[in-house]
Amino acid sequence: MVSYEAFDQDVEINGQTVLTIVNEGMGKFSAAYQERALNALADEGITDPAPDEWYPQQAWLNAFEAIAEELQPHVLDRLGEQIPDVAEWPNEFDTVPAGLQSIDEAYQRNHRGGEIGWYRFEQTDDRAGTVTCYNPYPCPFDRGLIRGVAKHYASMDSFVFIEETGATCRRNGDGRCTYTVYW
Repeated sequence: MVSYEAFDQDVEINGQTVLTIVNEGMGKFSAAYQERALNALADEGITDPAPDEWYPQQAWLNAFEAIAEELQPHVLDRLGEQIPDVAEWPNEFDTVPAGLQSIDEAYQRNHRGGEIGWYRFEQTDDRAGTVTCYNPYPCPFDRGLIRGVAKHYASMDSFVFIEETGATCRRNGDGRCTYTVYW
């Protein structure tokens, strides 16, 4: 398994998620990034994405990969970091562990139709835990997502740090990556 390959060709992604990432996520970087994202989606047959529609995850991943090839990896990291602030997110909690646990719930809400993958959080210390990512998204995007969630729920005086600590990595063709998060 590698990044940008859906686990199941029947998987779909919510149009609202696509729009949020393109308009609010990419738009925060520049209008040119946003336009590039819309062109990449159009190349995959997704024109004028609608919030209440569902689109093939593989088409989205193809567009996401095309965008990523033109951008530096740190942009994917920063895009992932913005997701908790721009996407519809479960918010009935206020702690870092609950926030990190919610990544999977948000992911499940915005994907459907087969084997979509998952995120698993395990708290390992008072202010540390691991997140294992089993999905087709690129490592820099997930790293940013995890950091963004932890920062969103951490106290103002916390320093959030994340490092890849697992024995496997999707960059190497493995099915999952594991990150340790400190807050």
